[in-house]
Amino acid sequence: MTLRLNLVLGGLLLAAVAGTAATASVWTPFNPVAVNLRRRLAAPTDPYWLGTDEFGRDVLSRLMVGASTGLTVALVTVLVAMALGITIGLLAGFFRGWTDRALMALNDALLAFPGILFALGLLTVIGPSKWGIVLALGLAYAPAVARVVRGSVLSLREREFVEASRALGNSEAYTLWRHVAPNCVSPLTVLATSMFGWVILSESALSFLGLGVPPPAPTWGNMLAAARPYLETATWLSIAPGVMIALSLLGTNLLGDALRDILDPRT
Repeated sequence: MTLRLNLVLGGLLLAAVAGTAATASVWTPFNPVAVNLRRRLAAPTDPYWLGTDEFGRDVLSRLMVGASTGLTVALVTVLVAMALGITIGLLAGFFRGWTDRALMALNDALLAFPGILFALGLLTVIGPSKWGIVLALGLAYAPAVARVVRGSVLSLREREFVEASRALGNSEAYTLWRHVAPNCVSPLTVLATSMFGWVILSESALSFLGLGVPPPAPTWGNMLAAARPYLETATWLSIAPGVMIALSLLGTNLLGDALRDILDPRT
């Protein structure tokens, strides 16, 4: 019962956020960057259902575009981290020897830095931008993927089906990609789901600190940063993006827990 509830509730929450992002790509109630100083800090009411910010911009429209930006960054970042981490983990775990030592030395060096601090340092050098965040967070989270993949490969490389593939004359590269890599899908699916939530939170934190997507483009993080001076006079400015971040993380965690239970062979 709990498994089904987590799966359904997590899926619905993420579907709602993804639907909001998809809608924002084709329609928003107002122009999210249009300034209207005559309606600045308007309380939530018709036609501004979530109010307006300090420049009179519609909060709902900016929230929708922020969802599109956040999910795009999270999805591309997870793909980059997965591509890098899977490649490193497969090569290190399967070929062992100096390949394993060299790749894991590099991997451990990256793991020595907390992900958010590594991303902060890199973005300070290359400057804040959407694709800069993707690069920084992709490099920050790839070592965790590599560790998971390497551990799975080490337990698989001596299995009977791998020996059978070698006995049939298949090359090491064919055996690796055809027989070993597909057996790493289960742990990677759970990790990718969890990582999606981590990236949403990290992107919001970086944008909050001014190292994310530059204004006036809206993101949940820079909306929260802009709302700080108005916490008492315009509470709705901070509530809306905060709720969206919380719902996204809740949906990701519930879905990740459900997938872990489904894919864990021990259950």
